[in-house]
Amino acid sequence: MRRWVEAALAERPDLILLGGDFVDVRAGETPTELLNELSRLRAPLGVYGVWGNHDYGSFGKYASRWRGAATPNWPQYRQEYTELLDQIGIQLLRNDIAQPRDDLHLIGTDDRWHGDSPDLTALLAEAGGRATLLLTHNPDILPELPQHIGLTLAGHTHGGQVRLPGVGAVVVPSDYHTRFDMGWKEGAHSSPAYVSRGLGVSGLPVRTLCAPEVTVLELQPAE
Repeated sequence: MRRWVEAALAERPDLILLGGDFVDVRAGETPTELLNELSRLRAPLGVYGVWGNHDYGSFGKYASRWRGAATPNWPQYRQEYTELLDQIGIQLLRNDIAQPRDDLHLIGTDDRWHGDSPDLTALLAEAGGRATLLLTHNPDILPELPQHIGLTLAGHTHGGQVRLPGVGAVVVPSDYHTRFDMGWKEGAHSSPAYVSRGLGVSGLPVRTLCAPEVTVLELQPAE
């Protein structure tokens, strides 16, 4: 985690966006070492994030073999995690908007599987003439975009995590199979999107032909 943070900071980014799945722990556990490293992230336009499905498992919304039983107190744990991230300078967007600069309209959505569904039409209505940027965990939202969005950034898939020569991803956690596995994609209304391979692993602690990535994008005004 320390190397990833240092790699991100070395790029001197104007804006840092975190695509969810921060933690994979039992409900109530505080990931102190993770928070210590994330607290080092700084950018002139801010640091923003969204929740992912593993975050909701860590809140205790659903049971899993390694995290244990679900808990009715999961909304409390979600609030506690939100406050912990806010204290270290990371603003969580849960079907909410931010304006890192006057000409940029940033939308962050809740997790598609376990969070509340966003009203993208309403969130986009506040954009005015600003460029639109959508941060979401799960790229399966792409076919459902209600209008053109300047850029959508997603993660969740890990690029399949295990890829084979000539075959590609073996398994992708998506209703669209490999359609949104990684890299540049297109959503509804010809909306460009980038699906990051992310940094961690899920299930087996292994990656094959699918290296983790810190994605660096340089945004230019539309011509």
